[in-house]
Amino acid sequence: MRTAFLSVAVFLLAVWVFYAQTVGFSVLTSETARRYNIARQAVQLPPATIQKSSGKTLALDQELAADGRVAIVNFMFTRCTSVCIQMGEEFQQLQHAIQERDLTDKVRLISISFDPRDTADWLGRYHKRMHTDASIWQAVLASDDAERTRLLRAFGIVVVPAPYGQFEHNTAYHVVTADGNLTRIVDINNTDIVLHYAAQQAMQDSG
Repeated sequence: MRTAFLSVAVFLLAVWVFYAQTVGFSVLTSETARRYNIARQAVQLPPATIQKSSGKTLALDQELAADGRVAIVNFMFTRCTSVCIQMGEEFQQLQHAIQERDLTDKVRLISISFDPRDTADWLGRYHKRMHTDASIWQAVLASDDAERTRLLRAFGIVVVPAPYGQFEHNTAYHVVTADGNLTRIVDINNTDIVLHYAAQQAMQDSG
């Protein structure tokens, strides 16, 4: 009898742990969980200092507020030889789509480098390489170590050093409002979906 009771107790404990880890059985991985949680409840981004390719340094929240548009944000590093290239190509597609759909006054693109080796000069090279339209797409770097860590944590980005000066990191596109709220996370390869969310958010904000 006691053995049966212990077995049931262990089973119930396992079910509860699984329930907690999967947000009520809704998700099965931490990556899916972060996207699910953001969709349920937006996150206010912490203060962060960013630097542009011009060398100008300013607060991210001030940049977002002064611009007024909804931003689609990704994280990258300029020396990346793998998935960042794909994200850059998809941002090129998004840049073209924003122009084509007459959304230039509503949606913008921001690529944030998390690599402490990156400089304003490297951002400038990235702009040239990716043929960015500065009125739509800006590459910036998070220049302060502590602020960069808090920013990555708020977005749910995990960065792991890899051989040959590379990094492993989770990839996605993040919809951020002008008042600094992270409202949606969309996987790469879904440019139409993330642009739809961003445009929808812009209409909601202006309404």
